[in-house]
Amino acid sequence: MITGIGLDVVELSRIRRLDAKSPKFRERVLTEYEQNEYSQLTAARKVEFLAGRFAAKEAFSKAQGTGIGAACSFQDIEIRKDGKGKPSVYFRHTETGLVSITHSKDFAAAQVLIQTN
Repeated sequence: MITGIGLDVVELSRIRRLDAKSPKFRERVLTEYEQNEYSQLTAARKVEFLAGRFAAKEAFSKAQGTGIGAACSFQDIEIRKDGKGKPSVYFRHTETGLVSITHSKDFAAAQVLIQTN
């Protein structure tokens, strides 16, 4: 049964500006696992990756109905890819939802679907 759907869109220029201003933004949004992935990317791809993860985590928090805050922080949510590159959402280390992340020249967007048995 579907228990939540979330969607978020973010401007790449906004994420680029926040990331250039301070690495603390990136450290707040990305888990250690995601930061390792980020560090292996080209400069152009880094912005897309960070913006995509930001949008996915915001979308997940909306699907949960909590938003980002005490009940659901950026560090509680992790986006991991399987062997084929398909991303999934992990909330507090448990696979919780399906996610689709996309990028254009100016935007990144993500949609999350949470299901329960």
